[in-house]
Amino acid sequence: MNGQLKHSVEGSLWLDMEGVDDGNLLVSRFAARRDETWCVFGDNRSGLNRFVDFFRCPNSPSLSYRKLIVPADLAVVSFKDQQELFEQEVRNDQSDFLDRIDPGTPAREFLTHLEENKTLIEQFKLGHVLNSGYRQLSSGESRKLLILRAVTDGATHLLIENPYDGLDADSCVEFDRIMQLLLERSIMVLLVLSSRSDIPDWCSHLAWFDNGRLVSSGLRAEMGTRINDSSAGDDWRQILDTLGSREADGGGEDLVRLVNGQARYGDRVIFSNFDFSVTRGQHTLISGPNGAGKSTLLGLITGDHPDCYTNELYLFGRRRGTGESIWQIKQEMGIVSPALHREHYIPGNALQIVVSGFFDSIGLYCRPAEHQWELARSWLGVIGLSGLQSKPFRSLGYGEQRLVLIARALIKMPKMLVLDEPSHGLDDANRSQLVRKQWVARKLEALPQLFAQAARSLCARRMCSGPAPAIGFRNRVIRGTTPDNWCTR
Repeated sequence: MNGQLKHSVEGSLWLDMEGVDDGNLLVSRFAARRDETWCVFGDNRSGLNRFVDFFRCPNSPSLSYRKLIVPADLAVVSFKDQQELFEQEVRNDQSDFLDRIDPGTPAREFLTHLEENKTLIEQFKLGHVLNSGYRQLSSGESRKLLILRAVTDGATHLLIENPYDGLDADSCVEFDRIMQLLLERSIMVLLVLSSRSDIPDWCSHLAWFDNGRLVSSGLRAEMGTRINDSSAGDDWRQILDTLGSREADGGGEDLVRLVNGQARYGDRVIFSNFDFSVTRGQHTLISGPNGAGKSTLLGLITGDHPDCYTNELYLFGRRRGTGESIWQIKQEMGIVSPALHREHYIPGNALQIVVSGFFDSIGLYCRPAEHQWELARSWLGVIGLSGLQSKPFRSLGYGEQRLVLIARALIKMPKMLVLDEPSHGLDDANRSQLVRKQWVARKLEALPQLFAQAARSLCARRMCSGPAPAIGFRNRVIRGTTPDNWCTR
């Protein structure tokens, strides 16, 4: 039964929770003062998603606590909010009734008092996308937009979940500067992070969650001596015992070739005059600032961008638009992307989502063979989610959802992996596993990769180490280099 729920008023404390125990989250006491800046962190199974739920809906009868004091104007910004807003935009899509693609709600309509907040909008570097539809924004842009919306709506307290995921290096620096400005304006910020490497310098206090309970909290300088490094988990190479080995089937030929490529959204040119190819055995990193065109390029290749049929594009030796079906194309690919993640709103549990990778469907409409079910269970075991196989996909934490989608992409051992920001929402241990997982590509040699990631990502550079090209997008200027030289750019 819930205890006392109050809204914080002027005073030293702005957040106070005590006696939380609902079977999924245990917090004896956690409080934040107005002169403190807090980061709450934990891995993908730490219970942080439940922690966020407390503040999203503190009046829920499913929540149990003795005391919970929260600000009346607290705003929560998370991947879940992005997902729900995207789904709303999809439901309102009028493209079927128009002679053009419906861009959806312009970004500016999500913000209030535009003129008053013009400086803040420019500091978030979103001025150039105000007329773009929400669905046209990158993951990083949409997250910044939701933070801006909360501030322009008058929120003076913010809980932000994994704000650095999907941001390039410059955007991370800019985000930290903006956070400092917000703090100077007496806006309280609580960050919830799944990666310790994301803890910003301006944070003064840390709270550590593990296995559904608050383990420790206090001054940042003191917390460093209490926290043991998390284990990277079991080696993903154990899946070899289940999969066996697939011999490389040659090399040298182009699996992807784009000639004089171009893409646009309405009047906005994303890139043009771009020649691009992926050769069998090659691992390619596509990097650049948010909104530069990384996901757009991958969308051309996967068939998810409308310009895919207006370009001279060859996939697996066949020109796009010469009679092949989209299913024939995707049969050869394993895909992980923010767009695919957003579209997985069809009911299904974790096991069903993984096994759907055999059929390239959003949802499960075919009856899998028993060996396919067994392989899906093996993959769930490898990613550490065996105990959640019957849990609805949408009820999993964001990082757990991303792991499920990675397993879905790998289960059929495709000719090519297309990974758009695959480390979104993953904790440090699972990011490390994602890097070590490269035995798939390196052992089998027949799994070239297209890996799109914000430029700050060390994970991406490690995954593409070796004699593989890196493609850099910046202000529509495309530069090619190798990952070994990428960190200097």
